[in-house]
Amino acid sequence: MEVYLDNAATTPVKEEVVKAVVRALEKEYGNPSSLHSKGVEVEKSIKAIRKSIAKALGCLDQEIYFTSGGTEANNIAIRGIVEANKRAGNHIITTKIEHPSVLNTFKELEAKGYEVTYLNVDAEGFIALEELSDCIKANTILVSIMQVNNEVGSIQPIEEIAKLIKQKNKQVLFHVDAIQSFGKLKLKVEDLQVDSLSISGHKIHAPKGIGALYVKKDTKIIPIITGGGQEMGLRVGTENVPGIYGLGEAVQLIMQDQQSYINKLNENKRYFLKILKEKVRDVNILSPIKDSFAPHIISVAFMGVKSEVLLHSLEQEGVYVSSGSACSSKKKGFSHVLTAMKLKEAVIDSTIRFSVSDATTAKELDYAVEKINHQVTMLRKIMKR
Repeated sequence: MEVYLDNAATTPVKEEVVKAVVRALEKEYGNPSSLHSKGVEVEKSIKAIRKSIAKALGCLDQEIYFTSGGTEANNIAIRGIVEANKRAGNHIITTKIEHPSVLNTFKELEAKGYEVTYLNVDAEGFIALEELSDCIKANTILVSIMQVNNEVGSIQPIEEIAKLIKQKNKQVLFHVDAIQSFGKLKLKVEDLQVDSLSISGHKIHAPKGIGALYVKKDTKIIPIITGGGQEMGLRVGTENVPGIYGLGEAVQLIMQDQQSYINKLNENKRYFLKILKEKVRDVNILSPIKDSFAPHIISVAFMGVKSEVLLHSLEQEGVYVSSGSACSSKKKGFSHVLTAMKLKEAVIDSTIRFSVSDATTAKELDYAVEKINHQVTMLRKIMKR
């Protein structure tokens, strides 16, 4: 039996999405910049998809830009805003638990002379609003904070953060990495009061290599590469039409009944944690059942068992999990997220991330927990020898 529990890394592409991608490859293959009917046909479809994504986020069509994924969306937002506003200041703020596409961008900007503040988090992965408030200064130009952490699932209070930022300095722009939250949480940019927000297709059953960036109208931002003027000049280069078609279909599938989608994720998370705690001893749950944690991410430390060893042992049983962010898991060293949470080394070294989808079944979870219990018990015996 195969049980895929690494949906926070990437999701299987749904059948309807595949059909939309194939339609773009086989039938609607024109370049949207072309003046003939094949190009106009695709341009109209892209406009319709842009409109549907804008509706999902509660924004204007012209505030949505298609990108090659979440990493590019984050880079355009951060680099584009910082470069466009550098005369207003050189201080930028983020957290210690961001995705590498944000953290490494901030580190590069820091090396170029920008003053960077990296906010601390508590043992559950939440920032302190007081610390953020104290850090905002007259020369602060950007704050970038992810909504849902990709390793432990903590949900930052984005609305409160946005309100605080504007109260302290209304000129500060606020970017949010919503790659793990889009679809899984009900969010509207007007409610969140953010200036830019990133999403990624392959986290919601669309293909890899496609994403989108929301940029609030009149936000001062410049492109980070130059080219032919596509995407209203902010993200130039010929559009990834098959990817855009796939993303559009995936968004529509979720938004048809988003509450049912979210409910299924919550149901799977609850059931998994229930049977896991019943069957496996000495586990440390880092992603509890709380409104402040995402419905699809379950981070668990199996004390006394190295996470990488358990990951490969489960793989032999057909159970696919993660030992952290897929974008940084091949690098040596401890998770920067768990380290920032100041967890004990024994906990960090034994933490596995499970992530469910709406297609995950109770039968699959039963099988996964059975194999987890078997492998953990066996590995603990070996470690005691």
